[in-house]
Amino acid sequence: MTDYKNLKLIATSSPHIRAAENTRSIMLDVIIAMLPALAWAVFQFGFKALTLTAVSAAGCVFFEWGYRKLMKKPQSVGDLSAVVTGMLLAFVSPVTTPHWMILVGDFFAIVVVKQLFGGIGKNFVNPALAGRAFLLGSYAGVMTTWAAAGTKVPVIGSTADVVTAATPLAYMKTGDMEGLRSAYSLASMFTGNIGGSLGEISVVMLLIGGAYLLWRKVINWQTPVAYILTVAVLTFLFPKGGASNLEWMLYSISSGGLMLGAFFMATDYATSPVTKKGQLIFGIGCGLFTVFIRYFGSYNEGVCYSIMVMNLCVALIDKHTRPARFGVVKSDKKEAATK
Repeated sequence: MTDYKNLKLIATSSPHIRAAENTRSIMLDVIIAMLPALAWAVFQFGFKALTLTAVSAAGCVFFEWGYRKLMKKPQSVGDLSAVVTGMLLAFVSPVTTPHWMILVGDFFAIVVVKQLFGGIGKNFVNPALAGRAFLLGSYAGVMTTWAAAGTKVPVIGSTADVVTAATPLAYMKTGDMEGLRSAYSLASMFTGNIGGSLGEISVVMLLIGGAYLLWRKVINWQTPVAYILTVAVLTFLFPKGGASNLEWMLYSISSGGLMLGAFFMATDYATSPVTKKGQLIFGIGCGLFTVFIRYFGSYNEGVCYSIMVMNLCVALIDKHTRPARFGVVKSDKKEAATK
């Protein structure tokens, strides 16, 4: 018989399952997934797209390093999350944004939104989107001026001579479908031969990046599919501007930051639900708010604010979609939820 009294057992704290992935490897995959969209932005707008992205990423790394150094906390810049935040903030900004201005957004995103709440995993809204919202509120003129497709923006110096043009969403907001069709075909929308924020213009490049994240299992399909499908269904059922249902739907899902938001913003680990059911609800909510803002709001785009609004609902979604613990019956679960 086994001598249980003298048996030595070693108990360690959970979790006991180890995986090869860590924060750095996940963030590196996200950076790789963004490279196709960045390459297309450089092709369309010139090297200003590259320098703006590089300055934004470097600024986020510096502010995170500086804050944690000042507060005497362990350094976290090695996990590459600050690099991802900087790249995403540049992606949702016009290519004509001055370098100093993107640094202001970097400071707000990293110090105010991320680090003051405890650092990675503890922020309650997406830092890059919060940084963009801050820049939009502070410098609305710059943040709503878009370089025309194929316009090479100077890396340094004045951008006064840069050719600007209305984005597809601007035409759609006014219901000017004739102007939209003459300016942008569906093919140009899909490939990215349009104006807009530097990282959101090419649907095909963002789909390549999203497919890579799904293949690497960095993200789940529930949130992006639910998000895009919700926008597609609503815009198909309620077209505007005299367009056909299918045409209006295709223009709607191909314009603005929908693809970028669905694959790279709404799937942020810290600010999205952890359950599969919760991720579906989160995606549907993002889609609903996006369409509502585009249809009834004064602003053309609704992706940024829709995701941030749903970020605030994540705790509630997780609370009501978490599975019951093993051995807990439904009545016990309901009783615990009411406490």
